[in-house]
Amino acid sequence: MLKKYVFYIIRWQCSTPILALCMYYMNFNITIKTIVANFIGALIFFWVDRYIFKNNVYYPLWEIQEKIKCVDCGQVSKGFRLVKTTNYDKTQDKNPEFRCEECSQNKLHELKERGIKY
Repeated sequence: MLKKYVFYIIRWQCSTPILALCMYYMNFNITIKTIVANFIGALIFFWVDRYIFKNNVYYPLWEIQEKIKCVDCGQVSKGFRLVKTTNYDKTQDKNPEFRCEECSQNKLHELKERGIKY
């Protein structure tokens, strides 16, 4: 959050000279100058703000299948498999391992201990 705040402050400071130049060099009345300067600022800083405030939330991707055999306990039930998080990616796994709900929770705890962000 602090990083976004610093970028926002820098962006705000960059907008001042650009808008001041518009106000100085245009030969219109003050109202038209203000409208044009703000329009130019919006054209430029929309993209900057979009970058600063983009949402970087990654939700974990799970694959769930019915009637699988758990690779840990052998129970046949609904199977769960964590496929992708911010620092874990098994999307190209050729032999996916599905687990029952209880074993899936145990595996998730093990992955958290190994530093996988969930």
